[in-house]
Amino acid sequence: MSELLRVLFVCASIACMPGTHAQQAVSTPRADGALTPLMVYDAQGASCPPLALVSPGAGGSEKGLAYIGDALSERGWRVIVMGHQESGMEALRSDMRRAGFHRGLQDLVADPNAYRGRFMDIDAALKWSEQRCHAPFKALIGHSMGARTVMLEAGAQNSLGVHVKNLFDAYVAMSEPDADGVFPSGAARNITAPMLMLTGTRDETIDHQGYQVRAKSFDELASKCAWLGVVDGATHMNFAGGGFAKETETDVLALTASFLDALHAGHCVHPPTLSGVRITTK
Repeated sequence: MSELLRVLFVCASIACMPGTHAQQAVSTPRADGALTPLMVYDAQGASCPPLALVSPGAGGSEKGLAYIGDALSERGWRVIVMGHQESGMEALRSDMRRAGFHRGLQDLVADPNAYRGRFMDIDAALKWSEQRCHAPFKALIGHSMGARTVMLEAGAQNSLGVHVKNLFDAYVAMSEPDADGVFPSGAARNITAPMLMLTGTRDETIDHQGYQVRAKSFDELASKCAWLGVVDGATHMNFAGGGFAKETETDVLALTASFLDALHAGHCVHPPTLSGVRITTK
């Protein structure tokens, strides 16, 4: 089995992994009438907690990235992991059948329609949460295609015709994109919001380039509060909870919680020192 096919089956299995804490599966209508599936992890005892929306990668679903939902909800956050029908497993399989895995995945992550769906999902999830209470602080977290979604929402230049909304107070991009057909060189230079970027030394791009090309986006950021964490040995799918991911998950959670909790409290702080993680700040 090729490495790319292994990634697909790992992704499919991750989407079926249940979380270990209280969660609620709901669906909510979006602007075009379709339903957006949500997995909600609510903070216990909080009347109106800060909100973290989570956007999975291509082929993922609202059932994935449960380790983030579990951990942040325990720290007092409402976490909502979104499903994205235009770029979920069925969409990925369809593109695979049409063009093969490698080309199909490339086509999906560059599909304007897929991002239009993702942004309708974000709007629907925000509306669902807002109907319950007005969150005092909002963050958008994404992995892989979800990280692309994060960069677009934060204001990255792009070829998709996506217009900036800047609806969030902070952003977390795991396996952030490199310059490609969607993001030109210098695409992140207009991003001013606080941004945490996370990658790993084995986090290759679709076309098998090393993690260093992902890290270039960090240098372009205009953010006055930004961290870049490079986790030794972490693969692309480790950030989604796949493979032997426990150490990567621990590092992701330590950095994400430190970053978001401090910003929610009104501060930009120095990151924690973590063994096996190289951290750059600005």
